[in-house]
Amino acid sequence: MLKIGILVSGGGTNLQAVLDAIDCGTITNAEVKVVISNNRNAYALERARNHGIEDFCISPADFKEREEFYEALLSKIDQYCLDLIVLAGYLVAIPAAMIKKYRNRIINVHPSLIPSFCGKGYYGLKVHEAALARGVKVTGATVHYVDEGMDTGPILLQKAVEVREGDTPEALQRRVMEEAEWQILPQAIQLIANGQEESQ
Repeated sequence: MLKIGILVSGGGTNLQAVLDAIDCGTITNAEVKVVISNNRNAYALERARNHGIEDFCISPADFKEREEFYEALLSKIDQYCLDLIVLAGYLVAIPAAMIKKYRNRIINVHPSLIPSFCGKGYYGLKVHEAALARGVKVTGATVHYVDEGMDTGPILLQKAVEVREGDTPEALQRRVMEEAEWQILPQAIQLIANGQEESQ
């Protein structure tokens, strides 16, 4: 059984997609053990509670030094002996020590087709604003392994989404979530849980 920890910063729609996929059997051999947020008001924590999953807020604001925050985060994650850490809209940089310790066991979902519109400053609505400003006809989402770079780790899955005439950043964000992120994040977890990711 793959033990998963999910890190979130906001509403937790990707978290919900994973929980729903586990509930309906689209993801097998996996369970979410803990949900951690840097934001105590994140609705994602409520989603975890509703599912009977342990949840914690570990915020950089509660620590004098960033290193103390990193130590607290890593210490909490270590308690759960996790097989996989999923960044599902987590807006805090992951410490190098955690990347090293959990090498090839951390995945992230990013709302564009990497290498487009990724890296520093590209998160949330900013990604979709940039895609529309550039005039691309196709965007999408990517699930990738996390390494020391920003959105530079090996790509696991991608799914394209059409950009429509008159799209606003908000409309595009919603479509990318519904048609790509919520599809490929559970799919990636299913592949990892069942040892199939190498064949993709």
